[in-house]
This record gives sequence, structure tokens and C-alpha cells, in this order.
Amino acid sequence: MKAHNGPLNVAMVVACPFPANHGTPGSIREMAEAIARKGHRVHVVTYHFGEDVRIEGVRIHRIPDLGFRRLVVVGPTYEKPILDLLLVLTLLRVIVRERIDLIHAHNYEGALAGYVARLITRRPLVYNAINTMRDELPTYGVLRPKVLAVWLARALDYWVPRMADQIIAISEELARFLSARGVRSERIHAIPLGVDTKYFDGRGRFPVRERYHLGYGPLVVYTGTLDRFQRLDYLINAMRIVSEKVRDARLLIVANVVGDRDLLECRRTVRDLGLQGCVTIVKGESFAEIPRVLASADVTVVPRPNCPGVPVKLLNYMAAAKPIVVFEGSAKGLSHLKNAFVVADHDWQGLAQGIVTLLQDPVLAEMLGRNAREWVNGTLGWPNLVGRIEAVYRASLGASRAAPRDERRSTTNPERSNVP
Repeated sequence: MKAHNGPLNVAMVVACPFPANHGTPGSIREMAEAIARKGHRVHVVTYHFGEDVRIEGVRIHRIPDLGFRRLVVVGPTYEKPILDLLLVLTLLRVIVRERIDLIHAHNYEGALAGYVARLITRRPLVYNAINTMRDELPTYGVLRPKVLAVWLARALDYWVPRMADQIIAISEELARFLSARGVRSERIHAIPLGVDTKYFDGRGRFPVRERYHLGYGPLVVYTGTLDRFQRLDYLINAMRIVSEKVRDARLLIVANVVGDRDLLECRRTVRDLGLQGCVTIVKGESFAEIPRVLASADVTVVPRPNCPGVPVKLLNYMAAAKPIVVFEGSAKGLSHLKNAFVVADHDWQGLAQGIVTLLQDPVLAEMLGRNAREWVNGTLGWPNLVGRIEAVYRASLGASRAAPRDERRSTTNPERSNVP
């Protein structure tokens, strides 16, 4: 093993199509590039397909293509267990062939694959915690009855963090969640996601408006998935109030990952509220189009409440210097009327009022967008964040190669008694 302060060979496990045009893979791409720029050799081990995007200084190792579908899907699918088994086998091959020093696994499936490889190869494992399963798994509707999904979510939230030598949590809230479940605090490092703002510079305001015939009036923009936990129903209901108070206001929803059920529900809500003339839903745009989409916006919105991590769309909105209306649970690091318009969770009428306020007060809107860009540049630049990630790598390399230690047990957490 080379010296801990020298260049490292890092196997980054990404259990999804990579690179892909939705939030988490985009952030992982930027992180991998930033780590590689510091002189480390980064090997991304991922699924059998992804977008044709060049990643500076990073090698991609894909699982064998056995004919499974090439479709970006958020959440569990029936073929994923096979894909994840292939991911483990590919990871083991990369560890041996590339003389990997440590494994950096993203999200739950990546951590599970990384843990199997850790047991076999004794390489230390860093788990990048991006979300919690209790917030998302029951909403996918794959496991029936729902109580089974809730049980599995709690089991994953309890056991997966314990499989790693060190944990990177992308928000303080997520770090507290892990600590409350008995994970030792010295193993948890709260390091937010970063964003490279240069991707959002020099974009024109009108090309996207002209492409989708949106006109030149007030435009509200949402980018991201349509999954139920994103609560697009709040945003669409808010648009009914906005359209009554702001003449010619339009909503553009750019859905980069679309499930048929979620798309039908959004369209049904739009139809039931009589908003067909002021809501446009576009699906399948690539990540490269997101900066152009945001350049067209007057106001951007994050309608998801109670988000334990950091919505990547929020980072993009800030990088694009756009005024943001956001529920409190997703407003990581943002302050009301300083760099965003922050609304109490689930108050969709308040969401509407925030949109109306910023559309009617362009001076305030411009100030919030500018402040958001300055905040993200000063706080979430990758050069600073990579230094903190390197410190976690050194801590992992200095830790014991033994099996994960038993965590301290809490007698005061009521959820613990329900976890297997």
C-alpha cells in the first residue's frame, strides 16, 4: 500500500447508468473529475450503459452487457439484483487489475456491492450517503404490501452505513439521521455536494422558450424527476394560484427521468386544474440542456419537502444564478429572502405566494439569484470539498481492515426496536 499522502487508486462504485442526465450521477461525475484533478487515479465501476460524455481523467469500467434494457430508471427494478451482482464481479476485477487502494461507493446499492468487495479484498470502504430509504423506497410502489417496503427501508437505513469504514453524508441533516441510529459520530463526515458553475455561464434566455413555444412572459421552471416524493402535485397546484395573479405566467417542467405512472399523474393534475394552456412538460432532455433550460427561467422551484440530502437541482439553480422558491426541508444552507424564498414544508399556497412575489418583484428576484450564486461559489466549490474528501480517504486507509465494528446501541431511539 502506498503512502497515505500520495496519489491513490480509487474505485468509485456507481450503481446506475453513468454518466446520466439526472441529479446524482451528474454530481458524481463532477466529484470524480475533481478528485482526478488532484492527481488521484479514479476508476468508476458502473452499469453497462450511460451517456456519451467525456469525463476528464476518469476511467469507466462497465459491467458486461447481457442484453438488459438501456433505460434510466430511478428506484428499484426487477433486473437490478442481476446488474448489481455483475457490478460486484466487475469491481473485484478492477480492484485486482488496477491495484485499487480504497472503494468509494455511492448510495445503497453501491455500498452493498462495495461491502462484498471489501470482505473479499480487505480494501477500506467509504460510503457516500446521499439519501435515506425511508423517504423514498415506499413511494416507488414496487414492493407490496407497503409495510414490506417500510420494513426493508428501515433495515437498509440501519445496516448499510455500518458496512463502511467511513461515511460521507451530503448534509448535516443526513449526518444527524445516521448518528441518531447509532452510527459512531467519528465515522460520519458531513461534506455537501459541490457544483461547477462554469457549465451555467453564457447561456441565452430565449432559445429554449422559442423551441417549446413558451413565449416571452414570466416563466417558472422545474428540472428533475417526476417521482412522487418530488411532490410535483404541490407545484402544479401552486401554479393555479400563480396563473390567476400573474398574467401569462407559464410553468416548464423538464423531466429528465420519467416513469409512465408519474407522467400520467402530472398530466392528470394539470388537466383537472384546467392548466393545459400554462404548463408544459418536456421529457428526456440531456444534462447538457439543463443550463440552457435554466437560462430561460424567471423563477426556479424545488417543491420537495423533508429532503434529507441536498437536491442536485437546487445546486444547479444556484449555479445558474436563478431566484429559487423552495420548501424549508430542501433549503440546505439557504436563508429566507437572503438567497432564496423559503416556505414552510407542505405549504403549497406559500409556494405559490413565493413564486408570485418573485415574478412581481424582479429586483428582489435578481438579488436572490445573485446571492445564491455567490454562496454556492464560496461554499460548494469542488477544490475545497475535495480536500475534505481526501481527509476521509486518509482516515479510511488508517482504519482497521477488520470487519465493521459493532456500533453503540441506543436505548432511547423508538425506531431501533423495529429494525431487524
